[in-house]
Amino acid sequence: MGVAPTDVEKEVRDIDIIVSKGNEAGDITYANPIFFNIAGYTQSELIDKPHSIIRHPDMPKSVFKLLWDHLKGGIDTNVFVKNLCKGGEFYWVLAQVRVATNPDGSFRNYTSTRKRMNAPARAIIEPLYKNMIEAEASGGMEASQKVLEDFLASQGGSIDTFNDVMSRIQG
Repeated sequence: MGVAPTDVEKEVRDIDIIVSKGNEAGDITYANPIFFNIAGYTQSELIDKPHSIIRHPDMPKSVFKLLWDHLKGGIDTNVFVKNLCKGGEFYWVLAQVRVATNPDGSFRNYTSTRKRMNAPARAIIEPLYKNMIEAEASGGMEASQKVLEDFLASQGGSIDTFNDVMSRIQG
């Protein structure tokens, strides 16, 4: 990764709705001006580039595996994401990622709508993701997945109810 993370957080306001669209490979095909403003990139730096450009190293790989497994199965997903800006800053959001289809049912794109993550949700998710990253470092994706499954169970949920648990945490 070319950008070194800093401890500087960029504000996502309650009125900010960040939108991007991607193709089957996860490349950005559209983003709204708020996305570019917060991420600190220009259109030419992000359009037709992978969404992973803004992936913060504090994000567990197993969260993205779950996201992609859900999307490839046609399941819309709500997931908390810490993103990395061009200048190394970060921002937290709750992303609602949906699969859009053409009238004939074929794949059109992925659309991600992101809004500010609230403080109570962050107090839960940030330590969870830290534990998942530590598990990935020592035991790989399976260990990280187990941390997530145990967390979901503690919330009265499971991988199958992941979206419900994430929505409930955001409130």
